[in-house]
Amino acid sequence: MNKSIEEHLRRLEAESIYILREAYANIDPLVMLWSIGKDSTTLLYLVKKAFLGRVPFPLVHLDTDMEMDEVYAFRDWIAKEWDFDLTIEHCPPESEMDPTLPPASRAAARKTQGLKNLIQDGKYEGVFLGIRRDEQSMRAKERVFSPRDNNGEWNFKDQPAEFWGQYKTDFPEGTHIRIHPLLHWTELDIWRYTQLENIPYVPLYLARDGKRYRSLGEKNITFPVDSNADTLEAIIAELEETRDPERAGRAMDNETEDAFERLRASGYM
Repeated sequence: MNKSIEEHLRRLEAESIYILREAYANIDPLVMLWSIGKDSTTLLYLVKKAFLGRVPFPLVHLDTDMEMDEVYAFRDWIAKEWDFDLTIEHCPPESEMDPTLPPASRAAARKTQGLKNLIQDGKYEGVFLGIRRDEQSMRAKERVFSPRDNNGEWNFKDQPAEFWGQYKTDFPEGTHIRIHPLLHWTELDIWRYTQLENIPYVPLYLARDGKRYRSLGEKNITFPVDSNADTLEAIIAELEETRDPERAGRAMDNETEDAFERLRASGYM
């Protein structure tokens, strides 16, 4: 890895650690969601760096019981290997979701309701999430400290300004804040940092028989894409060239035009 790339990654790392510590100093109580994918595992690794090996707030997996077997195996292994307490929050059934949503979006909405239940039960003011702006056009409108109302709804037209590392952390009562320490990273940054720091990841990201997952979700709504990248180095090389969208294998992103926007506005991660 050349020096300029490593310096870039260290700047990203420092900014994310600053965001984590800023949130920890100003918002209470906090919770972190861990989806077990590459982004949230990178975020978990950064939390350990920021707080001297500890995870000083609850860590939660919103579980639909529809993750892939390899994801569950990785979750249990990392929880033991990194020695942290993990809470499993089981999500409500699909039958309770908005029937006007398309099928894949209705399945994805289970995590939205699971998160709402988690916030209500724990009275959490802040929620750490491992999303990035380059993943999807709606996420590009996010802020690092992003307020939601008490129903979890997001108004992307009413977001605080964020300039020169200055973040608004004080919001009216009844607001909860989604905190996005990886918002300024890209998919390629994540994989290069994973290589630099030797961070473990779910093996489904590596190609088998000409297919691999670029984004991990529930097995009923997530599919692999064409790829021969069967090593971490090959993933990085592929991403340096491809223009294919990261979420091409996510069924809900390919339903009606407004499906993802509706999910995000109502509280989806």
